Amino acid sequence: MEPLRFTKMHGLGNDYLYIDIRDMADQPDSVWSHYAVLMSDRHFGVGADGIILIARSNVAPVRMRIFNADGSESEMCGNGLRALAKWLFDRGQFQSGQAVETGAGLLYPEIVSQEGGSARIIRVDMGPPRLTRQDMGMTGQPDAHCLEEPLDVNGEVYSMTCVSMGNPHVIIFGPLWDEDTMAKRGAAIEHHPLFSRRTNVHSVEVEDYTHLKIRHWERGAGLTLACGTGVAASTVAAVLTQRTARQVTVSVPGGTLEALWDEATGHVFLTGPAQEVCEGTFALR
Repeated sequence: MEPLRFTKMHGLGNDYLYIDIRDMADQPDSVWSHYAVLMSDRHFGVGADGIILIARSNVAPVRMRIFNADGSESEMCGNGLRALAKWLFDRGQFQSGQAVETGAGLLYPEIVSQEGGSARIIRVDMGPPRLTRQDMGMTGQPDAHCLEEPLDVNGEVYSMTCVSMGNPHVIIFGPLWDEDTMAKRGAAIEHHPLFSRRTNVHSVEVEDYTHLKIRHWERGAGLTLACGTGVAASTVAAVLTQRTARQVTVSVPGGTLEALWDEATGHVFLTGPAQEVCEGTFALR
């Protein structure tokens, strides 16, 4: 293969390298997994939380595939989808509200604001949350929910609520964990045997009835500045446990998102910015 052309983009610091493969020869997943590890390395590569492939789809105008920094494939990323919508829109390849195929199904980004033909704020319909243990890839009764259930990790017990947004999330409410604590506990919970597909982990502090603060540990990426599906899952968990309203402002290390769990549709909507950082080529090795 020739050197890979990429565009680096981020949503609130959750950064990915976007590679348009629509006109490229097919490659096995193992190749993209390998490139994700090489390119995402922040010392010896470009540096990112992963790569996102812009691919052809049989059911939508475009398909998004995500490979994390550790080479594993993820079903969905809200920040990544907002940035993809911007990438397509800025290049005249996207109409607001059109479908994008993801590992979590068809999703529909909308351009909320633009400037000079460049998308600024994007709203994403994340679809409905999935609440069963089967959806989470958890052991136990498949159709049971997990609301404030005790989780023993190396002798420490946490109260967790579990929500899937097409990918699994563990939400733990309380004072916000600092980075070191998040890294230690997040890694341990991610790999807990209760979760067959591993899991994302979020420390969530309720500031008041309409405001949340969240720190993220993403499956396959580690500490990140933002996690869109994590914000969506945390909002659902906060509503289910009667901690907040359905519409909240969420502060994450990378900035602020608006989240709404719409009662009429049952869908979760996220609104926030996306930015392009640079374009370049990566020498394959």
